[in-house]
Amino acid sequence: MFIKISGLGDGVNEFELEEPVEKIGLNAPFFGNFTAKIVLNKAHNQIILNNALKFNVNFDCDRCGKNFDAELETEYEMVYLFGVKREEDESENIKYLVLDADKIQIGNDIKDFAIIALPMKKLCIEDCKGLCYKCGQDLNEGDCLCEKEEVDERWKPLQELKNKLNK
Repeated sequence: MFIKISGLGDGVNEFELEEPVEKIGLNAPFFGNFTAKIVLNKAHNQIILNNALKFNVNFDCDRCGKNFDAELETEYEMVYLFGVKREEDESENIKYLVLDADKIQIGNDIKDFAIIALPMKKLCIEDCKGLCYKCGQDLNEGDCLCEKEEVDERWKPLQELKNKLNK
C-alpha cells in the first residue's frame, strides 16, 4: 500500500483510506475493512505522517471464553527524511527516502502497528467475572450454586483488605 507524494504541496495533506485487512497481510483476529486517517505534513526535506487506524477484531474472552467482536484503535507517527541515512539515527519512527521519491510505502507500518496494538488481555467486558472454577458457571450471567469454602485463617487479613477496596 502506497501513498503518492509527488505533486503534493508543502503543508498539511489529509487522506482517508478504507481497505480490506488482507490487503496488508493481516488475518485472524482481524477481519473486514480497516480505516486509516492519514495526515501528511510535508516540508522541503521531510514528511511527517500521522496515522489514526481502526480495525475490527474477533477475540475469545480470556476470563469467560465467550467469542466477541471489538473495534481496535491505534495511532502512530512516522518521519520520512529525504537524503542518506545517518548512522546515529536508529529511531524506529524515522525512515529515509531518496531525493526523487514519488511514493511512500505504508502497508508494512500499518500491519506492524496493528499487531502491536493487540491487547495482552482480551476481555468481553471490562469487569468480566469469568467462570466458576468448580462448576464452570458463567459468573456474568449469575452466581453458581457451589458451596463457598472457608478461607484459610492466614489469608483473612488479605481478604478483608480486598473487601474494603471493592466497596
